[in-house]
Amino acid sequence: MSATLNAGRTRAALRTSARISGELLLVLVAAAVVLWLLGRMWSVVWPLIVGLLLTTLTWPPARFLRRRGLPPALVASLVTVLFLVVAAGTVALIAVPVASQSGELTDGVVEGIQRLREWAAGPPLNIGEERIAGAFDTATARVQDSAGTIVSTVVTGVSTVFNGVLTAVLGLFLMFFFLKDGPRFLPWLRRQLPGRLATDVPVVAARCWNTLGAFVRSQALVGLIDAVLIGLGLWFLGVPLVLPLAVLTFVAAFVPIIGALFAGLVAVLIALVSNGVTDALIVLALIVAVQQIEGNVLQPMIQSRGLGLHAAVVLLAVTLGGSLAGIVGSLLAVPVAALVAVVWNYLREQLTDPPREPAADGSAG
Repeated sequence: MSATLNAGRTRAALRTSARISGELLLVLVAAAVVLWLLGRMWSVVWPLIVGLLLTTLTWPPARFLRRRGLPPALVASLVTVLFLVVAAGTVALIAVPVASQSGELTDGVVEGIQRLREWAAGPPLNIGEERIAGAFDTATARVQDSAGTIVSTVVTGVSTVFNGVLTAVLGLFLMFFFLKDGPRFLPWLRRQLPGRLATDVPVVAARCWNTLGAFVRSQALVGLIDAVLIGLGLWFLGVPLVLPLAVLTFVAAFVPIIGALFAGLVAVLIALVSNGVTDALIVLALIVAVQQIEGNVLQPMIQSRGLGLHAAVVLLAVTLGGSLAGIVGSLLAVPVAALVAVVWNYLREQLTDPPREPAADGSAG
């Protein structure tokens, strides 16, 4: 005799499923509204995020000076000036050696192009000068036909650079105010919130702040490892400008995907024009190997340990963030996932029943 479904249990299961689905739908709608509001206010939210990330990077020296009894305004001013000096020194460390060897690099580029043409004219390609000139003329004609598109692209790029500079300046000012008044924020927030929120929100905010600090430190450690490995490889091959390239690799590590591609392209180009094709290919293989080890091994392991996330979660977060919001999404994917985990863990702590103490006679209470 076959078993039959219980009508009462089936109706109860359907009602429970419908209720849970409705609640989840409301949560998703609320999340979509929050994301829409963030998108509408992105011109304010993005500098705020940059300011917070810079503050997590500069807070350790500020905390050290505060503990020595210096006034908060003086501490914020000193740390901001120190940050600007370090940033300017980093730029100078990259730009000055490049400028001093610009003549050699220019000659190397010209020589490299000439070698490439000679290689293309010989076997196995056997491309004659006429075909090379014809290809050059065709490329020139296409560039001329696409002049309008190129102009609009340049205008868009200039606008993007201007917005980036404006965001950096606003983030720097916000960093100063966060360093100056940051410790007073949580007490002020506790006074503004009613009831249970006056306890929960400051605790979650403090944990989120610690998580952001762990993210910045782990990213800096990953960039340092990349810079050391690639710098040693370039030094072993005798590629010039080793120190500027290593510094560029470290700085570019804070910009996912594009930063690594840019730093690697610069290193390969300098190796090509200075040492030849063979060393350039070796540098390319070295950079690809280091980036693969960083992206698939080091970064997930270091960030998962510092942020309390599994390495697979870090990889999936970066992939999802990049597919949804490009470079910015890749940059913010890991800290956002870590902050979501912080909120989720706090909710679990509040919603979980405390363990029940056993009775004196050993039986359950």
